[in-house]
Amino acid sequence: MWGNRCRRWLAVCLAVSGAGGVVHAAEIKSLRVWASPESTRVVFDVSGPIDYKLLELSKPDRLVLDLRASQLGPGFSTPAVKGLLKSLRAGKQGKDDARVVFDLADGVHPKSFLLPPADKFGYRLVVDLYPAAAAKSAPVKSVADIANGKARNVIVAIDAGHGGDDPGATGASGTHEKNVTLAVARELKKAIDGSPGMSAVLTRDGDYFIPLEQRYLKARKAKADLFVSVHADAFTSSDARGSSVWVLSPRGATNEASRWLADRENRADLVGGISLDDKDDTLAKVLLDLSQGATMGASNAVAEQVLQALKKLGPTHRNYVERANFVVLRSPDVPSILVETAFITNPTEESRLGDPRHREKLADAILVGVRDYFRASPPPGTLFAQESQRGKPGASETVVAAAAPAKKPARYVVRRGETLRTIAESHGITKAQLRAANALASERVRVGEVLEIPSS
Repeated sequence: MWGNRCRRWLAVCLAVSGAGGVVHAAEIKSLRVWASPESTRVVFDVSGPIDYKLLELSKPDRLVLDLRASQLGPGFSTPAVKGLLKSLRAGKQGKDDARVVFDLADGVHPKSFLLPPADKFGYRLVVDLYPAAAAKSAPVKSVADIANGKARNVIVAIDAGHGGDDPGATGASGTHEKNVTLAVARELKKAIDGSPGMSAVLTRDGDYFIPLEQRYLKARKAKADLFVSVHADAFTSSDARGSSVWVLSPRGATNEASRWLADRENRADLVGGISLDDKDDTLAKVLLDLSQGATMGASNAVAEQVLQALKKLGPTHRNYVERANFVVLRSPDVPSILVETAFITNPTEESRLGDPRHREKLADAILVGVRDYFRASPPPGTLFAQESQRGKPGASETVVAAAAPAKKPARYVVRRGETLRTIAESHGITKAQLRAANALASERVRVGEVLEIPSS
């Protein structure tokens, strides 16, 4: 009877009252559409939890969204269609329900979910539309890409945080984080593209949302040598100030490794140029650990360089690179950092973020840090690697350098609020290494205490 029609029931978050299971009437307040190059997002603002079903129909391709015990609000209107939508219409269905019909381009794959209230938003019903024939991500860097080829530019993937229906943090003057991050990302791309031996790609170049995991997957697809996610920090106190740089925490790396090893589609992809799909579990884990370890080491190194460059622009929020389990930093083989440009909740810093000249300075500072990293650790096959080879000393000079005495361990004075863990992390070493170098009986440190920092 249905032929090619596919009925999909998506019953979520039923709002019930008492033992009778009566569904409360919901109001569909408004409808927004966001389009990106890869997908189209439709967002319904609703008054509360809602029961709905989504029907996929063909010839012609369309979606029918039935909203049970719901009505269109007095201010509801259908916006202009974009992306994968050809047209959109809404109306009453039966006595108590509402219906929305999406006329689609050919071969669209839908996903839907209900979001609970967050920040200034109430409940939202989201319908994401993806091209059904979307191509699988291309394999990332492999030996063949760099062997005996013409020197290439290093590639930096720049991710403007938030976007679309996710505005991020909002400053006192109404500045949205999503707009600041996009402006800084574009400025950074311009700076990188203008620097010899470097090229940049943006994960988004418009006001639309990209799922967090897709952001670092875009970097892998672009065969990026580095992923930089740009954000603007927020805090309950308007006094908080300063930029900061973040890398993935060890716990975040462990969680991501477990997910990759359990997911067959992930294992079929390339990690560091090697497929895990045909490896037994033990070998796959070892290979992934090696890739993640190298990636985290490189992430920490570039983060340190960027933080030092930002310090020259003004005070930073912390004096060390910070760590967190941010989804966008979880790439197993692309070094990744997250830069909080400033506190958008600080009125002075919000004003600076709105100044194109300050955003240019931010971009230049990040560029300096990134460029210094690539000069110190040039990826094989790049122009940076070529320049490094030209500048290497001859054999006799190398022998003299090798015979030079080793550097003495650096000394560090403990400041108020610091712990052994934060000091170790800020220098890219473990707590055990720091304790051993200083013969510490416990992890307690005192303000003013002088510690020797071993080489990482």
